Amino acid sequence: METSHSHATVLVVDLGAQYAQLIARRVREAHVYSEIVPHGLGAAEIAEMSPAGIILSGGPKSVHVEGAPTVDPAIFELGIPVLGICYGAQLVAQQLGGVVDRSGRGEYGRTSMIRKGHSDLFDDESPFEQPVWMSHFDAITEAPGGFVVTGSTPDAPVAVLENFDRRIYGVQFHPEVVHTPHGQRLIERFVRNVCNLPGDWNTADIIDESVAAIRSQVGTRRAICGLSGGVDSAVAAALVHKAIGSQLTCVFVDTGLMRHGEGEQVVETFRRTQGIELVHERSAAEFFDALSGVVDPEDKRKAIGEKFIRIFERASGGITDAKFLVQGTLYPDVIESGTSEAAKIKSHHNVGGLPDDMEFELVEPLRSLFKDEVRAVGSQLGLPDEIVWRQPFPGPGLGVRILGEVTPEKVAILQHADLIVREELAVAGLERNIWQAFAVLADIRSVGVMGDERTYERPIIVRAVTSEDAMTADWARLPHDVLAAISSRIINEVDGINRVVYDITSKPPGTIEWE
Repeated sequence: METSHSHATVLVVDLGAQYAQLIARRVREAHVYSEIVPHGLGAAEIAEMSPAGIILSGGPKSVHVEGAPTVDPAIFELGIPVLGICYGAQLVAQQLGGVVDRSGRGEYGRTSMIRKGHSDLFDDESPFEQPVWMSHFDAITEAPGGFVVTGSTPDAPVAVLENFDRRIYGVQFHPEVVHTPHGQRLIERFVRNVCNLPGDWNTADIIDESVAAIRSQVGTRRAICGLSGGVDSAVAAALVHKAIGSQLTCVFVDTGLMRHGEGEQVVETFRRTQGIELVHERSAAEFFDALSGVVDPEDKRKAIGEKFIRIFERASGGITDAKFLVQGTLYPDVIESGTSEAAKIKSHHNVGGLPDDMEFELVEPLRSLFKDEVRAVGSQLGLPDEIVWRQPFPGPGLGVRILGEVTPEKVAILQHADLIVREELAVAGLERNIWQAFAVLADIRSVGVMGDERTYERPIIVRAVTSEDAMTADWARLPHDVLAAISSRIINEVDGINRVVYDITSKPPGTIEWE
């Protein structure tokens, strides 16, 4: 078994944490390639991959719970540097002879850590006392033999443990989250100073290696790319076009579930600007028929995925040697659709909504990338900013932003409201400060008064979040005058709406999208 890239790789062993993806992203921010692997791999399989370092992720369970994730203890004998984070640190301590106790007092959120003595993970400029982000119930109370304790907090006496000779380390806190201000520096110390990696992996490498992989997979045959109008499918199309040129045909299935004006922009960009062969399928009526009477979110996603592929198959009827379907699947899509350890949150159209009897083999050149990496690749490939910096948009489109049954009337209402949200953010200069901002049409009605008349109409829910990678997100603190402008315009300009509410739920516990 080998890693999929020629660069030196740091493996992130997934022990069940949603943050495993974030750890991998932080390693890449240090210009070191990282891959996520399941914890069930044995030491021999790990050794065959020749990693330069191993990071054990956090996890949702206690090391004392029956069936809790573990790793092959022989991994610690490979001579490869290991860093355990949170649960991963407790696993290091437990499997190497230390003590992990149920303290009876969980430690959650920001706390202060005190450094102690010499450390490989902290340099001389690292503060003696620094804030860190904790999320644990158990605590390491005794380090294994050969380890020294180099950091502690009031409720975690062994917050950092290090074995300099064996190059095995553990931190009880989460250095990968932004709430640990010096956490990225710690990760960089591990991959650069401990693993001795130069930090030379960059966007150009992503493109070169992806092009080679695409050419190897597709060969001389043809591929079809489904353009959704979002940045992910656009960058995937541009990347595959760079690899195989005229062997690629893009099919833009106009579902009728796009944002206002986006269909026309997709056609303009790819057919006229990029010179890519584009088939434009206007299929709104078919999608509305497929969604008639469908209310459950998962059923809607599957109905959209099924119809999407059937139209693809029809559109590709004249391309007899088209055997590949290009999709813009990203890392967060994969993790949210469920891995062997992480709980399934929702199936993504790009991952779990496709029919079992699909005739295409998938080409997913962005599957290992995060959104910021995708944008960087898109810019380097020459895509316009209007595409590269477009806010994330779900594969099923507005179909999962309309709660309840999807109808043409509801889509028209939502398109108008959503356009107002985006226009007002643009006027306020907030477009690039917001990860995602959109409108949701609720499947309820409420009483209102408009022009001295009683109304009984639907509310629009406005959702705006800030995020770095979509794995976690916080609700955006939009200025009150911006919210007031959005509300006033929607109520006055959009028929059928008499109330506007603002969603102030973070992720977790919520998700960014409503369905």
